[in-house]
This record gives sequence, C-alpha cells and structure tokens, in this order.
Amino acid sequence: MISIMQRNYICKPLFMNTYSKFVAIVGISLSGCMGKYSPPVYTAPFKSAPAVPDYSVESSWAALPWKRDNADQVPSSSGMKDMQESSTADVFFIHPTSYLKQTERSNGWNADIQDEEINSRTDEGTIQYQASVFNGAGKIYAPRYRQAFIASYYTIEKESAKQAFDTAYSDVRSSFEYYLSNYNHGRPFIIAAHSQGTTHAIRLLQEFLDNENSLSEKMIAAYLIGMDVYDTVFTVLKPCHDASDNGCYVTWRTYAKGYYPEGYKKPYLDAVYTNPLTWQTDSMYAGRELNSGGVLKQFNKVIKNLCDAQVEDGVLRINEPHFKGRMFYNFKNYHIVDYNLFYMNIRENARDRVRLFIGRKTDK
Repeated sequence: MISIMQRNYICKPLFMNTYSKFVAIVGISLSGCMGKYSPPVYTAPFKSAPAVPDYSVESSWAALPWKRDNADQVPSSSGMKDMQESSTADVFFIHPTSYLKQTERSNGWNADIQDEEINSRTDEGTIQYQASVFNGAGKIYAPRYRQAFIASYYTIEKESAKQAFDTAYSDVRSSFEYYLSNYNHGRPFIIAAHSQGTTHAIRLLQEFLDNENSLSEKMIAAYLIGMDVYDTVFTVLKPCHDASDNGCYVTWRTYAKGYYPEGYKKPYLDAVYTNPLTWQTDSMYAGRELNSGGVLKQFNKVIKNLCDAQVEDGVLRINEPHFKGRMFYNFKNYHIVDYNLFYMNIRENARDRVRLFIGRKTDK
C-alpha cells in the first residue's frame, strides 16, 4: 500500500498572489496544490476527532444522484447533459483535500463534515470540476468525510498524521458500506478519486476489491488520480492497458515537460502511469490533437486540444497548455489540474467503459 506520508508533491496555498492568478484562469478544484511553498505546520498530538458522520443523512454526502449538487454540472456552452437519471452504473467519488487551513470548527487533525467553509470549498471545487466528469457515465455518490488536514502530509508527527488518515479512511469505508447496502442495488460501479481521495481509494480497493469475488466483478474501473500508484500495492487488480479494459485501474499525476519534482528519485520509475489521451501505459507521445477538451475556471466551455501528454521518466508530462493568457504563466506542477486538462477524454472514457462493461455482461 502507498505510504500515507509520501511527500512527492509540494503544494502552494491558493490564496498566494502569483498562484491564485493561475487558479483564476485555469482554476480547477480548490483542493489541489501547485508550486513550492512552506506547508502549514501542525505538530499538536492527536487527541480526538469530530463526530462520526451518519451516512443515512443526505447532508453527509457532497453528491447524490437525486440531490441538486455540483456533480450535476456541465460546461454551460458545451451541449453536454447530466445523464445520471438514465445511467445504468454508479460512480463512487472520493474527493481530495479541501481542509487547507484550520477554521473555528475544524482546528485539529481532521475536518468536521459540518464545516461550511470546507464544504463550500469541496462543492465549488472538486465536486464541480472533477466529480462532474462522471455524470455522463453513472450516478454519482460522493461522501463527505473527516478528511486529514493538509499538514498531515508534511508533519514530523507521523503517528498523529497516521491517526488522522485512519480516521478519514474509516469514514470512506463506512460510506462505501452504506452505499453498497442502501444505494447500489447490484449495479456496476466506478471508483474515482483524486489526491487524498486516492490515498483512501487505494485502501478501499485493497480491502473490498483486490480479490476475485462477486463485488469485484461489478467494478467497471478505478480512476486513481493524483497520487503515485505502484503495481505492488495490489495483488489481483491490474492497470488498464487500453481504453476498453474493465476491472482495472488508471492513474497519473501531471508535470511540465522537463520538470523533476522535489524529491524525485528512481522509485518514480516504478510507478504505474496512464496516458489519458491514449489510455496506454507506454511512453508513446500523444499530441494535443488527441485531447478532446479541458475546462477552465469559468466552466462555461470545453477548450479542445488543450495539451499533449507523454509518460516519461516515471511521470506524466505535458507541454504548456494552450489557453488564452498562457504566456503569462510558467508552472511546472499541474497536480491541481489532473482532471481538468483531460476533462473530455476522461468523460468519454468512463462512458465507454460503462457501455462495454454492460455489453460484455449482457453477452454472457
């Protein structure tokens, strides 16, 4: 299993001037990180966590298919539609870190799921710009959970951080069990996540789906985005080798061409990386003409041919994205835009994998 204490990306607070300008244009989920900075310092010992969520209560979910929420959104001028009502599959989406600074209500290692400031950041960021990718493929279920504070990835208080991540995962696990018992009704499903969400998704897959059982047979695919995933973390689950595979996972983190993240070393070369323009795990270059479109901050249109992609030196690399005003920005770590750069490719791929999965089950 991937260590929860990995330091492979360096995050910059989105409220800092230079970087917030980039977010204002490319602006993707408010939960991501970009650039190099001094991370928030938090070294208090772990004492207690906020109240355990009750997943029978709708407010414990950031997205439910019958609820009006930001997972229902599509770029306004794109002509796309939210297809959840007619979908024959589900998507269980685990959002990334939106607990970026402590608040009056959330001032420990874990966020309170009733914290309106954090929930707003989650809903207006990752739920709209990431979870909505999947509303053309399935009904979206996205739990709120007592996410670990962003400082948990950096603190020297490793035991406290471990407890914070364990607390967060216990909620993800409980919400998944509630989903299976009350919402799934035997339907095939996708697991999707980003960043901290992927940290928890890996544990969820290991516990529930990394074996040959009746539940694993219902998994269409897993989108494990924003963390390094090594092929040693699973026993049975394998990477998807093309756009049509089922019962497998895809994964990437995005960096600029020629950029080496702080702490880069050989283990990166052992990580699994998927090119979201070809859905292959090889190092073949994919030009931006293969990019069906990404979305920017305004979320009002799809920008076709936004960027290229290539798996190289153990990471996913892109050249400078093509959008108006790009010449004023020079960024190397595109972690925050892992989904948005490839929005349409992911959307189309999820829809196709669902269609193929159901077709294969029907043919049996």
